[in-house]
Amino acid sequence: MIEKVLHALAEPRRRDILYLVRDGELTSSAIASHFDISAPAISQHLKVLEQSGLVVVRRDGTKRYYGIRRDGFSELKQYIDRFWDDSLLRLKEAAEEEERRINNESDQ
Repeated sequence: MIEKVLHALAEPRRRDILYLVRDGELTSSAIASHFDISAPAISQHLKVLEQSGLVVVRRDGTKRYYGIRRDGFSELKQYIDRFWDDSLLRLKEAAEEEERRINNESDQ
């Protein structure tokens, strides 16, 4: 699933769409009004975002409302955190090694 999320986020317009719906639902036409591309192109972007789990669709009659699905970002966050956690561990180990070196030099 992380591949779908990364693919969805790779396209700048899709990131812009996520920014638009982060605080509340919007219809596809409301979303499309922010872009200079066709409504079918926006629909394609929304489909990719939905399939990646980053947005959720709510139907009300003939309208579709798109909103952010915060849970969809959890896998991405976990993926990124693995890199961050590894970096923090290496930084901690380097700091401890430096402290040991300084203490050894002062003992001599």
